[in-house]
Amino acid sequence: FVYSLGGSILAGRDAQSLKEYAQALKELAKEHQIYVVVGGGRIAREYIEKARALGASEMFCDTIGIGATKLNSALLVAALGASAPQEIPDTYAQAARLAQPGKIVVMGGVAVGQTTDAVAALLAEYVHADKIIVATSVDGVYTADPEKDPTAKRLTRMTHQALARLAMETEMKAGSRSPVDPLAAKIIER
Repeated sequence: FVYSLGGSILAGRDAQSLKEYAQALKELAKEHQIYVVVGGGRIAREYIEKARALGASEMFCDTIGIGATKLNSALLVAALGASAPQEIPDTYAQAARLAQPGKIVVMGGVAVGQTTDAVAALLAEYVHADKIIVATSVDGVYTADPEKDPTAKRLTRMTHQALARLAMETEMKAGSRSPVDPLAAKIIER
């Protein structure tokens, strides 16, 4: 399984709740090879916003976001302890090499212009994962951003094609919020 774990899931959590989350992943790892791609979350968005205000390019903002994903990945590795390799992979091949029964491979972003959802989709394709699970602080996929649009409706089911269409409406810039980004949606669709 490949989990795309929104950084907002980790950000602001206390050590005990991180341990509980790690324990749930350890239980899954008893029966499945688990990979987790961790997002940058609130920390990434804060730093990206400040960098933009200082005149940084989108590419530079992406680099800041990748750094935040690495910090969040390291935090999850700390929570997993001996159940995770103590190395944060920079490539899909490195992630695959680190995989061992019962071990949870944790990584962050790898390339500018890609969200961690795209990294998770590419990793899932690379390792021939059976499932991709996108875990965020939002309880589902909506017709619009529910924080901005009170008429947004939660979708209970959707096809790969519908997800790709919805994702194409998303503005692509560092720190964007959407169900998945357009690249991830197209990779999932294929």
